[in-house]
Amino acid sequence: MLEKVPQEAKEWAEGLDWQRRRYLLSLCHLLCGASPEIQAGFLDQYTADGLLAKIIQDYETYYKVQRHLDGFHINTQLNNKVLRQYIKQFYIHSAQDVRREPQKYLEAALRLVFSPEEKSYVLNYILGFELIKLLFKMSWLQQERFYSLQNNQEDFYHTYIKPVQYAQRVNGLVIPKDEKTFFSQREFYVTPPKISGKRLEELVMVTFTTDAVSTLGFSIVRNIRPVPFDYDYIYQPAQERIF
Repeated sequence: MLEKVPQEAKEWAEGLDWQRRRYLLSLCHLLCGASPEIQAGFLDQYTADGLLAKIIQDYETYYKVQRHLDGFHINTQLNNKVLRQYIKQFYIHSAQDVRREPQKYLEAALRLVFSPEEKSYVLNYILGFELIKLLFKMSWLQQERFYSLQNNQEDFYHTYIKPVQYAQRVNGLVIPKDEKTFFSQREFYVTPPKISGKRLEELVMVTFTTDAVSTLGFSIVRNIRPVPFDYDYIYQPAQERIF
């Protein structure tokens, strides 16, 4: 087990006297035996200050993420309060992921603490999360316009739009009761769902894993997968259809 931790941590653990080793073993036992939610709370309290300092030091990614948020017309400002909220949310989200991939929880959480290369992970997570929140608040017509702008429309639709629309359906946010009526005005299609706050955050966390969210943000920041966005085109009023 010690071979998997950084060399400094290994040397520190091996240098402890017997009494302090007992404390360490007790802590490991309590942490591993706790529920994912309790683990998330402990990790948040124990690591938030250090992670916040690391994130703020990553000026390049910090300003890139803020610039992209502004470009998507998202009003979130990356101040200390928002960053702290997102650090806590990341742990909670990871704890929920444990139901799907239990082996990934502590791995995802602890790599933020141990790996200097992962200091931008939370920033990427914030960008991805805020963009998916934006998708959830769009009407299906607006979503269609959004993914029509993408270079790989099919991939973007199946990776992001389809899961969002499924979640909107099963949670009653969009009810396509006239979906099969050809001459219908299809109000469900052009009306944005009413959702915000805690429920919106919970739906994003249930629909997408932390890795999926952070990967989206990373691909945008590193320009691996550009996400074209035209606010005026996406949010223009729906035109009346005349038959």
